[in-house]
Amino acid sequence: MSDGDSDIGTEDTMRERADESALKIWLLMGANRFVVMGTLAAAVFASFIVVSTLIDPSLQTEVKQTDTIETIFSTLLGLVVTGTTLVVSISQLVLSQENGPVGDQRARMSDALDFRTYVRELLGTVAPADPSALLQALVDESERRATGLYRVIETNDNDELQAEINEFVESIRGNAETVSQKLDDSRFGSFSVLFAALDFNYSWKIYQIDRLTDKYEADLSDAERAAFSELSNAIAMFGPTREHIKTLYFQWALVDLSRYILFAAIPALIISGLMLTFVGASSFPGSTLGVPNITWVVSAAFTIAVIPFLLFTSYIFRIATVAKRTLAIGPLILRESQR
Repeated sequence: MSDGDSDIGTEDTMRERADESALKIWLLMGANRFVVMGTLAAAVFASFIVVSTLIDPSLQTEVKQTDTIETIFSTLLGLVVTGTTLVVSISQLVLSQENGPVGDQRARMSDALDFRTYVRELLGTVAPADPSALLQALVDESERRATGLYRVIETNDNDELQAEINEFVESIRGNAETVSQKLDDSRFGSFSVLFAALDFNYSWKIYQIDRLTDKYEADLSDAERAAFSELSNAIAMFGPTREHIKTLYFQWALVDLSRYILFAAIPALIISGLMLTFVGASSFPGSTLGVPNITWVVSAAFTIAVIPFLLFTSYIFRIATVAKRTLAIGPLILRESQR
């Protein structure tokens, strides 16, 4: 990894590090979850219409000759009830970890206050209460200390050290400015806070600090070592802060997901029940745009009935992707593209 060691100006943002298409990143994480759900629902509806008109026998023929509607919607009725109950139960199980006796709650409060005390000592001022402001303060402090490191190293006689530090500091500045701008317009509750935080590749920065201090150990003065240490402390603090905010976001998202699935399950149950009870081959005669009306109705009803699952899928896309990209904490780099 000798070539990669010297490439201290590596790509910083998640999009650049991921080596994946912007569309894929948008679909998995960036897009509003209802937009993703709507896109999936539109794909289901369109697929149902296209396939049912191309195959032979057609859906209209199948409905007349068999109990297709009863089979589809009786199955969906059971799946909606079972699936909704299961998803909500899992969400509540995850959230129940936050409940506990007063001793546990006191320990959590003590840990939280200790964390804020450490951040206050790091920043030299009161730690912001807003999650996005806290992350932004840590990013800005990292940038400030990186500038301080550069000023200290300017007096060093080792030209190679100065060149590497200059590249490293410029990388931190550019990354910090990008993340800080994104955090400035973000508020917790939306994914934008965590999305912006994912763009600060603190693991690579910590690794580079360790590598540089080891490589130039003999050339560093006490003041220069102290500057490296101060920068490392600021960047390292970003890691647990981001992980804590990620955990809070996951819990927030699970609460929203449980609520939305319950809301979506009600029309899904109603539609499935109506189709099962009242709709038959002769219920919607005629055709529209060359497609039998019964095909439009069955396709729309099927799409509505699977919306709870599509909603669940859209949220899991994001949660699973973020979890995979943040498996390691500290200077461990798991993805090949980041190394």
